[in-house]
Amino acid sequence: MSAAWVDTDAPSPYSSTARAKIERETHKLEKRLCRVMGQAIADFRMIEEGDKVMVCLSGGKDSYSLLDILLKMQQRAPVHFDIIAVNLDQKQPGFPADILPAYLTKLGVPFHIEEQDTYSIVKDKIPEGKTMCSLCSRLRRGILYRVADELGATKIALGHHRDDILQTLFLNMFFGGKLKGMPPKLVSDDGRHIVIRPLAYAAERDLERWATHREFPIIPCTLCGSQENLQRKQVGNMLREWEKKYPGRLDNMFSALQNLVPSHLADPAHFDFQGLRATGVADPDGDKAFDHDEFESPPGPSGLPGLQIVQL
Repeated sequence: MSAAWVDTDAPSPYSSTARAKIERETHKLEKRLCRVMGQAIADFRMIEEGDKVMVCLSGGKDSYSLLDILLKMQQRAPVHFDIIAVNLDQKQPGFPADILPAYLTKLGVPFHIEEQDTYSIVKDKIPEGKTMCSLCSRLRRGILYRVADELGATKIALGHHRDDILQTLFLNMFFGGKLKGMPPKLVSDDGRHIVIRPLAYAAERDLERWATHREFPIIPCTLCGSQENLQRKQVGNMLREWEKKYPGRLDNMFSALQNLVPSHLADPAHFDFQGLRATGVADPDGDKAFDHDEFESPPGPSGLPGLQIVQL
């Protein structure tokens, strides 16, 4: 917005009481985001002494928040680590190439802009109307791995959050036939890098609020963001509807990812069902045969909404 349109001397539209409440809520939000990031880093030992963390910055709210909060954590961390922000300029038409360098320069953060015309490759290889994300992701991944090597980065940090992880879990169940999510920390598919997701415990709604508060210069993705019928988008809408009707449901589902009971699933590769024998020793986790598990029902309509997922 042009400065000519803004009267900096105009009085605030909020009362002093309202401003104080907004400041309190913002302070609580900042503390919560720092706490959940710190907890995730500690739980999975994401960052260690002497690490050089390459933060992949796309220009979206999540990667901006990742960098912003990680810089705050860097100041109070019990170990020393360096941060370098990296953006891949994929030469999308109309991409505002000046925004990120200007933002990062003002912030005083070391950064690297990698220019690779993957846009033309994707448009050439993918028929009109087909989903571009898969090929775009593979190309982007390979380039960022190479850049990580060139920069001497020991960790690659991505901005995926709790809701992204749950979306991936459902996508794999619905379409991949696997009980598989998006891990907070894992070795890259080329076996050469450690990929971390420090926002793994952060809720998307909190990141949306933080991005608004911090006024990040958001850059929309016109290549894939315009594809409204993506399966991930529909799963995301389903999860948001669940959380709206049943607050806390997403927290419970994420907790389930950290409380696996292999004996109560059906994968013989992860539990020895064939070698199972009666021990004569009582086990509270043993099969209760004719009992049904009981769960506390949340207030509101019974049953699970979101059956429209069969339309995907």
